[in-house]
Formats: sequence, C-alpha cells, structure tokens
Amino acid sequence: MDKEVFQYFALEAKRQNEGLELIASENYPSIDVMASCGSIMMAKYAEGYPGKRYYGGCVNVDAVENLAIERAKKLFECKYANVQPHSGSQANFAAYKALLNPGDKVLALTLNDGGHLTHGSPVSFSSHDYEFAFYPLGEDGHLDYEIIARRMEEERPNLLLAGYSAYPYEIDFKRMREIVDAYNQRHNANCHFMVDMAHIAGIIAAKLTQNPCKYADIVTSTTHKTLRGPRGGLILSDDEELGKKINSAIFPYSQGGPLEHIIAAKAVCFGEALQPSFRKYMEKVLENTKACNDALAEKGASVSGTDNHLFLINVLSSFGLNGKEAQQRLEDIGITTNKNMIHGDTLKPAYCSGLRIGLAAATSRGCSKEDAKKIGYLIYDCLANPNFDIEEGKRRVATIISRWKDVTSLQYC
Repeated sequence: MDKEVFQYFALEAKRQNEGLELIASENYPSIDVMASCGSIMMAKYAEGYPGKRYYGGCVNVDAVENLAIERAKKLFECKYANVQPHSGSQANFAAYKALLNPGDKVLALTLNDGGHLTHGSPVSFSSHDYEFAFYPLGEDGHLDYEIIARRMEEERPNLLLAGYSAYPYEIDFKRMREIVDAYNQRHNANCHFMVDMAHIAGIIAAKLTQNPCKYADIVTSTTHKTLRGPRGGLILSDDEELGKKINSAIFPYSQGGPLEHIIAAKAVCFGEALQPSFRKYMEKVLENTKACNDALAEKGASVSGTDNHLFLINVLSSFGLNGKEAQQRLEDIGITTNKNMIHGDTLKPAYCSGLRIGLAAATSRGCSKEDAKKIGYLIYDCLANPNFDIEEGKRRVATIISRWKDVTSLQYC
C-alpha cells in the first residue's frame, strides 16, 4: 500500500462521512459501481467499438459495453447510445462535431443564468470552435419560450441548446422542439435541437419529468450526478444515422481507448436506475430539495424555489454575503456547497451572489424530509449570524447525519 497516497483516501472518506455534501453535481455511487471502477476491466485496451476493435482479447469488454448500451437505450427509451465519453464536456464536444460545421452558430442560455462552460464560455473550446448567441431567462428567473422563439429569429442559429447547470425548474422540451420545427419550416432551415441533461438525468430516468430523447436530435449527459454512477459521459439519440456521426466524433476523432472499467460501472448504474427503487429514491430527492428550500424561505432567505434536485440562494440580498464568503462559512461547519451565479448577478464569477444547493447526495445517505428542513434552518442560522458558533454548527451537522449511511458502503438505492 502506498501510504502517502492512501492516507488521503481515508481522510476524504472521513470528511465525506462527517460532513454534509450539498453540491448539486455530486452524488454517492453504490458499492457495485465503485467496485466496477476498480475492476480488472481497467487493464484492457479496447480502441474502437464492440465487434470492431483495434486490439484482440476484447470478447468480455465487448459484452459489457454492449450491455451498457442496451441498458442506456432501455432506460431513456431511445434507439442509439454511446457510452464511451470520458466526461460530459467530451460528450458535448462530440455532439457539436456531429451536428455542426466549424463556425456554425449555437443559441444557448446566458451563462450567468445557468448555462455550462461548454455552452459557449469564452474559456471553453465551444466558443472557439463555434459562434454562440444567447437567450436570457425571463424576469421571473424562469425560461421564457417567447424570448427563445424571438432570439431564434434574431440570430438564425444552426443549433438550439437546452439543459442547464443551475436551473431549478421544469423544462418544456416539447415546446422547444416545436419552436425549432416552426423556425425550420418558416425559413426552410435545418436548425438542430440538442439537450444537455447532465443534472436531471436521474429525474428523467425515473420518469418524473419530460424525456428529452423524444424531442431532441442529440441528448448528452454525465453519469455521476442524479444517476448515481461513475464519473463519465453519455450520448443518446433516436436517430441511428446520426449515431454514426457521433461514433466517429468520439473515436477516432476525440478519444482513443475507452475506459472499459468505467463503462462497466455505467452498465451497473443503468441497471440500478432501471429498478423500481430508483424512482422512489428520486421522489425522495425532489421532496427533500423542496423541504430544504422551503425551510430557508420560511426563515426569510431569498430562494429560487425548485422543481428538481437543486435550488439557488441569493446570499447577497439575504445575508449581505457574496457566494465565496457564504460557501466558506458553511464549509467551516462541515457543509459543502458551491458559489454560483444567479439571474441578474452583478458580481464577478469568482465571488457571485448565490449558492447552489442540491440534495441528491444527502438523500443517497438517508436524508429524510425532516433532516432536509433542519439543514435549511442550519444554513440560515450560519449565514445570517456573523457571530455564529462554529463548534455549535459542527455539532448540529453531526446530529443531523448521525443515522445516515457510510458513504463507502451504499447499496444501489
């Protein structure tokens, strides 16, 4: 054992077990998913796709990858799946490559309103390879489909992009498909529709919200957020011909050998999400998220409300703190969050005015509705009181999580 490295595994397990993880993009996988990530599949090179590899000895990794593909297609009710992307960002890279030519225009949500870096940020490859235009949220912080339709007419994009990193409300993918179709008909155009469902993939898998695979040309996702799988990416489509372009955009264009141990873990994750218990888990996530949001609102904090696994707190208007300050105060008592831009934010991204709160990871450990309320009250007390007792905060965290499960031994739901 490499003691110098392995000591940090123990310290990280201790940190996670003794704290509250409320970052909306984090979750805890099952022991079967974790075992797959460290399995013998790690030792096999398998460039190419099942049945068309550039290496011999791939009979078993072919079987596992095919299993992951078939489970993904069944889970999301689509005809095509590519399970090889190493991340959501690489999935988006391949999706753009399959749908667009260099310099084509993409219409995406304003980044400060909840878009992802790969949705046109100046620091991302996306803005260097393609031209991006943006649509804002409405004045109420919700998607305004009339604004989107108007921006389509103004910008004449080649791709409409939906799916967000910090949007706490329901998304009407059917309405967006209708906007694209109407635009294409009026202008005899060929604008595509793409959805990045990374944050809400688990909610979609549980059939608790619209399935974008029924409406989008391509759907991308990560597998480690609400899906509770390994860190990795996923691409889905109902267009099998488009799937050929996606395959080429992944291998050989942007990746070499796939991570077959991670693909095995994805297969396990998809299998778990196909079980009836997964829907019950996601229902608890939604219930807990709303309970935490409502507890903060009850105390007087400015919160977004929520239809999914996350919500936003305007910490600047609520507590006179920027996001960085609020994040650090909570971390001091063992609550991990992340600062986040909010609609109409006037601060720089390094500070911003909000916090993004998610309850998926806490729910995986056994968080109840009552626990979620207590978490909301504790967040409020910590941020509202400049002289809040840190040790008292740590004790309250310890009380809340005292009956929760160990993060390294979770069963699938």
